[in-house]
Amino acid sequence: MTDKTSLKVGLIGADIQLSKTPAMHIKEGAAHGIDYSYELIDIHTRHVPESALPELLDEAEGRGFAGVNVTHPFKQQVISHLHELSDDARMLGAVNTVVFREGKRTGHNTDWYGFYESFKRGLPNAKRDRALLIGAGGAGVAVAHAALKLEIGRLDIFDQDIKRAEQLAEKLNERFGGIRAFAVDDPALSLPHADGMIHATPVGMPAHPGMPVPAALLESRHWVADIVYMPLITALLAAAAEKGCETLPGGGMAVFQAVGAFRLFSGQEPDPARMSAHFKELCEREAIA
Repeated sequence: MTDKTSLKVGLIGADIQLSKTPAMHIKEGAAHGIDYSYELIDIHTRHVPESALPELLDEAEGRGFAGVNVTHPFKQQVISHLHELSDDARMLGAVNTVVFREGKRTGHNTDWYGFYESFKRGLPNAKRDRALLIGAGGAGVAVAHAALKLEIGRLDIFDQDIKRAEQLAEKLNERFGGIRAFAVDDPALSLPHADGMIHATPVGMPAHPGMPVPAALLESRHWVADIVYMPLITALLAAAAEKGCETLPGGGMAVFQAVGAFRLFSGQEPDPARMSAHFKELCEREAIA
């Protein structure tokens, strides 16, 4: 348990001004009696390159932050600037939460747990014999781990960098035993045989408009899960819903990764139901606006 009455944290990433994570953390902090501040450290609004990451970490640590969340494009880059990794972060090779404590920077990964919990609650009866994952980057590695934990029998992985997809498939097969993950070089060859699709790239966000696959590849029998939550209903999810697919927006993953990060930053136990309700309230307020 923390005895701090105030806490400063932040989020380092690109194009993050619409993030709902600060509001979720601040409100949950207030419920625990913590004066909780959460700052966006956006390389786009600061007009600095990706190579500024070490300086941004130094700045946050120097200003007394308890830690930072890390998002695209830094989830893998950040590792070389840390002292220690949690077991999850080491296993996945990706970090979304960095805790500053006693002069050390420790990287954690709460993304896989976020997706796992969201899927269990949002698509509890989804057929899981085979699925296609789009994206093998920092978020993709966490989602892929969650997918196999969710007992998806076969996971096809597509990435613009086929070598990255192959490396992820190899690591998953080593970790889980057996051959369940496969790199594919064309989603059109996988989706006709898949029960569903998971999207884990920034495509669909305001700075990366569009869809990761053509709508024509989607069939009503598919379920479609997106990790993007800005906007909550992406072009992909809208097209999938139009086809009659079951869909899972990225909001659930956003909430449950925040639950994990809040626990790490504050040392206190967050209330997932309260954070979920607040996230929903934020989305509804945004829709009215």
